[in-house]
Amino acid sequence: MKTTKLLSPYTLGSIVLRNRIVMAPMTRSRAPGNIPNDLMATYYGQRSTAGLIVTEGTSPSPNGLGYSRIPGIFTSEQVEGWKKTTEAVHTRGGRIFVQLMHTGRISHPANMSEHAVIFAPSAKKALGQIWTDTLGQQDFPVPTAMSPLDIGKTREEYVTAAANGIKANFDGVELHGANGYLLEQFLSPMSNVRVDEYGGSIENRCRFLLEVVDGVVAAIGKERVGIRLSPYGVASDMPLYPEIDATYAYLARQLHTREILYIHVVDHSSMGAPQVPAAIKKTIRTSFQRTIILSGGFSMDSAAAAVRNGQADLIAFGRPFIINPDLVERFTRGWDLAKGLDMATFYSPGEKGYVDYPAHAADVR
Repeated sequence: MKTTKLLSPYTLGSIVLRNRIVMAPMTRSRAPGNIPNDLMATYYGQRSTAGLIVTEGTSPSPNGLGYSRIPGIFTSEQVEGWKKTTEAVHTRGGRIFVQLMHTGRISHPANMSEHAVIFAPSAKKALGQIWTDTLGQQDFPVPTAMSPLDIGKTREEYVTAAANGIKANFDGVELHGANGYLLEQFLSPMSNVRVDEYGGSIENRCRFLLEVVDGVVAAIGKERVGIRLSPYGVASDMPLYPEIDATYAYLARQLHTREILYIHVVDHSSMGAPQVPAAIKKTIRTSFQRTIILSGGFSMDSAAAAVRNGQADLIAFGRPFIINPDLVERFTRGWDLAKGLDMATFYSPGEKGYVDYPAHAADVR
């Protein structure tokens, strides 16, 4: 049986995690009607040996439901639906945060309710297409540029959603400031061409994200708030820009002063995106002197090395958790990881490719 710092307990604020392995947030599109359900509770419950689970992106608003069948947390019915998942995880001794994800311009009307609006910092259309259940693949539309009133209302939607997360018995919330969704759309001068106090300078472009952080901290406490960032990420038509390093250095310093729980840095280079330079990871690590989670293409050995070397406190695994619901036990016992991940069922409805991946066979223990 393997022993490594990666498998040792870790105290995250006031929460004791039984290991340093995080199940990364992954959109799975199993919430018809945008309501969390029993199937989702089974899925997360199966993976509750992770030290921390971060849920799939969950919208704080009808305006943030960009993808087909993703859950929300802005109605009482959604809160009650999520309680099934938190109970399934807590009953098995796990810890779970809800990730708040407003997709902004990465959306289509066919995936939203009749009166919802596709908002973004500026009326700049994203390149690419999005899946809709009724119309198939569709181009992204031109979003509506947010007015100051829209910005204020959206900030309050995040705050209400965070409070709803605590009502649903989550241990905390992770704000999704990565992957080209609304918070990152404000950060980048490629998607944010505003000329008011929310655009232009680095400080202005970071303003909305930090206001959301401040509002959520005031509502549920800094010890329950983390954030995910993706410097050098190009997902959802987010081209690189010269001020990336300076933007994230400023952001890390600002988040440190707010004493939130963690920063979760994602690096998608293992899936073909540009590599996040070691220098910016180090800058974030030194500027934000609290918990750092790293995510992106880790094996057990590379994860253990990153923790041992002080590059991160926790390591998040995504796809390995899909096909290995007992990933932690496999790491602990030195068992091989399962193969045969079915990418065709990543976002399809139903049980297949979701809750039917088996744990390691008992007869080989």
